[in-house]
Amino acid sequence: MSELNTAAAPGATVSWLLLQLSDSALPTGGFAHSGGLEAAAQQGEVRTAADLRRFLRDALWQAGHCTLPLASAAHADASALPRLDARADAFLVSRVANRASRTQGRAFLDTCARIFPAEVTSLRESARAAGLLLHHAPIAGAVLRALGVERTHAQQLLLSLALRGLLFAAVRLGVAGTHEAQRMQHELAPAMDEVLAACGDLTEDALAQTAPLADLFGSTHDRLYSRLFQS
Repeated sequence: MSELNTAAAPGATVSWLLLQLSDSALPTGGFAHSGGLEAAAQQGEVRTAADLRRFLRDALWQAGHCTLPLASAAHADASALPRLDARADAFLVSRVANRASRTQGRAFLDTCARIFPAEVTSLRESARAAGLLLHHAPIAGAVLRALGVERTHAQQLLLSLALRGLLFAAVRLGVAGTHEAQRMQHELAPAMDEVLAACGDLTEDALAQTAPLADLFGSTHDRLYSRLFQS
């Protein structure tokens, strides 16, 4: 019996870790951002449930073509962080999206270093010493590798967090109710599988902007008359 428990322990540990990393109580600051949804809603682009579903699908595909390639590359080689950080900075031409990425990346790195000091502290120190901007996608990939999260699980986690953050924003903005948002998250699980299958092996050279209108709406966030979110 003891041998069986020992053999099961590593996998069980990773499963508990993934649950902790996906917990909304983890203070990474992701819920401070709407991913452009607030601006899109105020400008009439997202009014109905159908509009929201379309926005969510577009956002997932954008995450697949931007977040996943950078996170995967950093997961494979943390020493590439300076190059990947610079690549993310050049790709995110919208000032709002660029700022949000840096803010979320710093928050994720600092939070994980405080919670998992043995695994992440050296990564945080080296990133700071290198003067990195700490964009979220490459930082997340490097941190998840340091925590021992396998690449596919890391990609699934990042897609799930991206969707959950947008649905939280939708509820806060009154675009969807709480039960409706949870139903949408369930209904979009096949879409996340589709994005992962299509984008899971993309390299940093395949970065692409697949939702230009959403990016354009999001870039107007700072000029909104009233705002609940930072981006």
